[in-house]
Amino acid sequence: MDTNYPAPSPDPLDSLPDAVAAQAFRHLVRHLRQRHDAQNIDLMGLAGFCRNCLADWINEAGAGLDKATAREVIHGLPAAEWKARYQTEATPEQLARMDESLKKNAEVRG
Repeated sequence: MDTNYPAPSPDPLDSLPDAVAAQAFRHLVRHLRQRHDAQNIDLMGLAGFCRNCLADWINEAGAGLDKATAREVIHGLPAAEWKARYQTEATPEQLARMDESLKKNAEVRG
């Protein structure tokens, strides 16, 4: 997935110290670990990304992990275990929202 979205120049996000950005990222991940009611399908439908995307992004940033390990870092436990405990069956409405959201992602990337 190409995540190199065009950003305004200069983007104030780039001026954040890496330690601050890393702390905010960790806070986001830990928040998502506690909010199991926020299903990946819902995150995809609303925001165009989910926990699995975050796992992919840490690898794209150079983590060098295999896919399963990267997902475990984000989920806080093996992804298969997370799915068994917390993932619900996606409804047709959720799938439709996700499809529309992915189209928006494609439009943003151009």
